[in-house]
Amino acid sequence: MTERLRHDGVLVVGAGLAGLTAALAAAPAKVLVLTDAALNHGCSSAWAQGGVAAALSADDAPALHAADTVAAGAGLVEPDAARILTEEGPDAVRRLAALGAPFDRNADGGFAQSLEAAHSRARVARVKGDQAGRAIMEAVTVAAVAAPHIQVKTSAKLAGLLQDATGRVRGVMARIDGQPVEITAHAVILATGGIGGLYAVTTTPSELQGDGLGLAALAGAVIADPEFVQFHPTAIDIGRDPAPLATEALRGEGAKLVDADGRPFMALYHPDAELAPRDVVARAIHAERAARRGAFLDARQAVGPHFPDEFPAVFAACMGGGVDPRVQPIPVAPACHYHMGGIATDTDGRTSLAGLYAAGECASTGVHGANRLASNSLLEAAVFGQRAGQAAALEAPAPAAHRVITAAVLPAQALAELRIAMSEDAGVIRDAHGLTRLLGLMDRLEAEHGRSAPLVAARFVAACALARRESRGGHFRTDFPERHAAQRSFVTLAAIEQSGLRFAAE
Repeated sequence: MTERLRHDGVLVVGAGLAGLTAALAAAPAKVLVLTDAALNHGCSSAWAQGGVAAALSADDAPALHAADTVAAGAGLVEPDAARILTEEGPDAVRRLAALGAPFDRNADGGFAQSLEAAHSRARVARVKGDQAGRAIMEAVTVAAVAAPHIQVKTSAKLAGLLQDATGRVRGVMARIDGQPVEITAHAVILATGGIGGLYAVTTTPSELQGDGLGLAALAGAVIADPEFVQFHPTAIDIGRDPAPLATEALRGEGAKLVDADGRPFMALYHPDAELAPRDVVARAIHAERAARRGAFLDARQAVGPHFPDEFPAVFAACMGGGVDPRVQPIPVAPACHYHMGGIATDTDGRTSLAGLYAAGECASTGVHGANRLASNSLLEAAVFGQRAGQAAALEAPAPAAHRVITAAVLPAQALAELRIAMSEDAGVIRDAHGLTRLLGLMDRLEAEHGRSAPLVAARFVAACALARRESRGGHFRTDFPERHAAQRSFVTLAAIEQSGLRFAAE
């Protein structure tokens, strides 16, 4: 029997940085946070290594950061979103520091900042080299648990959305400790993370399978730019799922990408070599591996004996896989790392469905365009999570009449089949043949197991990748390698089902 609860306030689904920031920002409104995993687990935020990008130094400015963000986004960044991100970014970092996030500091007490790819300034605030995500989430989690207006329920998995006759979202269906519970609320903020778990090789928690995106789409929400998936070039290739990450900060410190014979190769692909945009580096590594020359990150000279202190997470992962990065190059491979697309929102987190907000990786504000700038993800979660929480707190109570939008459950074996196919056919490089084959697999899996949220999310990626007959940012088509007129994609599930989508010139 389904239990029914009424929450007199804001309901947040997800407890990563975006979700908890939204919950804190919604004060004094009451907030109920639902999370399937224990706090500080099962979210990409805690795994982020590089840090938080923001214009915090005297030789930097938000306008410079915005220009770098727009350039990395390959023509699809929304300028207003980039302006908000970069102008509000420094205060967002200071708020995190005030909560207790132990950012590295200079001798004068200012934020120590590192250089990452495609940034024109060293502007990435970090913690002990590669500990930023973990340290930030520990501080934010402590603050959320202590906040009197926030209640957290763990072991609570999103299973559906509640809508009234007008389509307004009134709450969620969740499974709490395995039992179905309908919860109505003034507003719902989805902060459910990305889609890394839809790929066989990913650097994110494998349980992140696009559930929020899929359920929002089933309810009729507009989805933006789903074809744009960022593949981190340097996942550590030691056979682990998820794959541990060799942070981009290593290349910022001077580490080189080399083949199996020790020859550097990035200068052959881009004039910025190791500091080229991520999509370029990912394709270069993919090409080297496909040519059987291998790909390794050589940090022996750049970091060497300082690994345990300067990059402890990378050092531990390598040693656990039998590689000593102090004296050996690190084997690397591209892996699904971040989804630029997601549920379309405005800059206050509002989706196309009244009462429904989204923040963090499951949302698409347009700030990342076709390719996210390094270390803008934690910043986006902090800035737009704050804005979503403040906006959702203003929603008034509404009648609770509703219908329940739910999805089927995809069995583990079917999910494993989907993950392999997504990596093969919607990965670093794509073409019409592979994407058509992938959509055919989805048709079969849906016929066999029903319409699940992961399948819906994966279908958006594949269908829009097939429709975008060009190459741009994280989306590269071998059969359409050139760029055409810049145009974002805004689609609904109904449009996907009708097919015939086209987002670029033939």
